[in-house]
Amino acid sequence: MSDREPPRRRVPGPARPARPAGRSRPGPGARPGRRPGAPRPGAPRIIRLGSPRPRLRMVSLALTLVMLAFVVRLLQVQAVDASAYAAKAEQNRYVGRTLAAERGGITDRNGVELATSVDAYDITADPMMFTPGTTKTTDAPEQAAALLAPILGQDMETVAGKLSTKNSRYTLLAHRQTPQVWKQIKDLKTTLAAKAETDEGTVNVLAGVLAVPASKRVYPNGELAAGILGWVNADGKGGGGVEQQLDEELAGKDGKIRYAQSGGRQVPTAGSTETPAVAGSDVELTIDRDIQWAAQNAISEQVKKSGADRGYVMVQDTRTGEILAMANSPGFDPNDLSQASSAALGNAALQDAYEPGSTAKVMSMAAVLEENVATPATHVVVPNRLHRGDRLFQDDIDHPTWNLTLNGVLAKSSNIGTILATGQLGKTQKQANRILYTYLRRFGIGSPSGLGFPGETKGILAPADKWSTSQQYTIPFGQGVSINAMQATSVYSTIANGGVRVEPTLVRGAKGPDGRFTPAPKPKKTRVVSKKTAKTLAQMLESVVDDEEGTGTRARIPGYRVAGKTGTANRVDPATGKYHGYTSSFAGFAPADKPRVTVYCAIQNATRGSYFGGQICGPIYKQVMEFALKTLQIPPTGAGPARLPVSFTP
Repeated sequence: MSDREPPRRRVPGPARPARPAGRSRPGPGARPGRRPGAPRPGAPRIIRLGSPRPRLRMVSLALTLVMLAFVVRLLQVQAVDASAYAAKAEQNRYVGRTLAAERGGITDRNGVELATSVDAYDITADPMMFTPGTTKTTDAPEQAAALLAPILGQDMETVAGKLSTKNSRYTLLAHRQTPQVWKQIKDLKTTLAAKAETDEGTVNVLAGVLAVPASKRVYPNGELAAGILGWVNADGKGGGGVEQQLDEELAGKDGKIRYAQSGGRQVPTAGSTETPAVAGSDVELTIDRDIQWAAQNAISEQVKKSGADRGYVMVQDTRTGEILAMANSPGFDPNDLSQASSAALGNAALQDAYEPGSTAKVMSMAAVLEENVATPATHVVVPNRLHRGDRLFQDDIDHPTWNLTLNGVLAKSSNIGTILATGQLGKTQKQANRILYTYLRRFGIGSPSGLGFPGETKGILAPADKWSTSQQYTIPFGQGVSINAMQATSVYSTIANGGVRVEPTLVRGAKGPDGRFTPAPKPKKTRVVSKKTAKTLAQMLESVVDDEEGTGTRARIPGYRVAGKTGTANRVDPATGKYHGYTSSFAGFAPADKPRVTVYCAIQNATRGSYFGGQICGPIYKQVMEFALKTLQIPPTGAGPARLPVSFTP
């Protein structure tokens, strides 16, 4: 054997794994790595992902911008516009409504109610609750209208139309209905609601009908004094008469309430604010209800009997100027204006301007006496015809030449005698015209009466230098000048009051919510003629009624001395502006020697029976005056009449 070791045999070992591409053998002298080549068949494909950092940056930026927008909005809501948004929240949370003030009542001088307010309801509805989507039926408005129309006194089509209003949550079905009406509707709603709970086929078509508390004006005496009182319109405002004239005092001041609500209901625990309503004042008029009734009844009967267009009666306290009655016929019922004629609305006694006729002669006589150009005993020769200017004047009847005193001219109501007497007022006719004009103005002709009543006319009186040729002779006996019934009454009250004109009044005072009564301001007083002239005129007016030759004998009242004057004037037809028919009138006061009450009556265009003032208005005067004297407990004076001479023997 050889000492040499035999060579070692290489034993194959496990195969080494291939180095990853791009990696070189470590250490010095390492062999360069194998060059990448095409992948071997069957080797898996490697997908390389991009870096996520840019995407994260974009998402972070977007989130930052969103958060920044929220922060800015939050700062705006909570800091910049905090008060505005709080106010809007309050507005949506809180609701308010008006608290209607109770309208004051109107009474007569004795406290008798003439106008008052009672509880009422405005019947409303929510049209959205009548739609097919809400009711599940297509004809809910028609079904509801069929139930409501008979109760509300309306036709079905009108009610259904209101309930079918589109894009609205409110409609007014009826204004100021009585509690009984609302109770009927509530009972129907309850019945339908109960039936709908047990019967799926039943729909409560009245569920959307509601009621709002209100008040309704009521006039307990119907037509009595309607011309004075007026009415209240649908908006609760005075529409005429005292209701309009004193609307501010009567209406009071509405209040307000503001409260939190949820689901349409008030939240009792939340705060609320309330400004209470202030009730209106109660107004006391000067009229006496009983005397008003007597006057209205008397004039209504005579207007109907005479087939007249209209008529009025005034009653006034001669000492105070207070109006005790102001009656119109035809009238109207302020409780139901739908039945009233447009011609009857208002107060014709104050709104009609008409030529007074012979009742105006008392002013001419007042001027003649006050100017000392004649006395009651002055002789006046009255021919059957008198030519003046461009006209031939006559009295109401043909007659031989009359030999009258000035007192007789008034007693027999002679137009010619009045022209002759007033012609003595001046050296010329123009001067006489100016003097007469001055006295007419003093008596209140051509000026407002002082009542301040809505629609009152001041009449028509042209200045003296503008009187036409005929007017300068017709105005002395009451033609060519226009007045209203209040002015005519005031003339006679002025004479009765010793020549002092007291502005007429219709309101005695008002009682406020505090219960204190405040009297009306004292009326203005103006001396028109002397006490002596007034007393003489009163005696002359007695001759009209007391003397057998007077024209007012039908106005006599047993036991009382009566002063009065008849009037029959050509009437201007308002429709045509031409003379047609007559204005019949009578004015006077009693007791003649100690006057307390003035009564004036006028009837327009009587078409049946007599049209003379003494014939158709004399009896009205007597009837109303007798009632007033008894009501006011005014006794006769017991003295005999003056009995001034009416005529003279040449």
